[in-house]
Amino acid sequence: MYTVAVKRDFVAQHYLIGGDWGAENEKHSHHYVLELQLEGAELDRHGYLVDIVDIEASLEALVAHYRDRTLNDLPEFSGLNPSIEHFARLVCLALAAHLSAPNLAALTVKIWENDIAWASYRHALGRRA
Repeated sequence: MYTVAVKRDFVAQHYLIGGDWGAENEKHSHHYVLELQLEGAELDRHGYLVDIVDIEASLEALVAHYRDRTLNDLPEFSGLNPSIEHFARLVCLALAAHLSAPNLAALTVKIWENDIAWASYRHALGRRA
């Protein structure tokens, strides 16, 4: 199985809801690092799992949607606590919807909230593994 990864960093804000988490209940910023990992068993005729340029463009467009925004204000977080777990799932599924490489089997999004805390979400694409 091959894995290719790209990452981007950005700043966004959020505040946690539904519990008493002290300062985390107040609006604050995070310098997020988003890592996208793509998996597949076969390379294309050029020896690539994916076209990195296409993946970078998709990732950059998605990150631009979140950059300098408050996650709580975005429709995809409606009714959700904007945890990094939910954030990783939402980003992963959004990226999966835009990928067209036929040899991809799965993708994983890992979002770092700081130097020591991250969450990830893996989505199988139902294609060749």
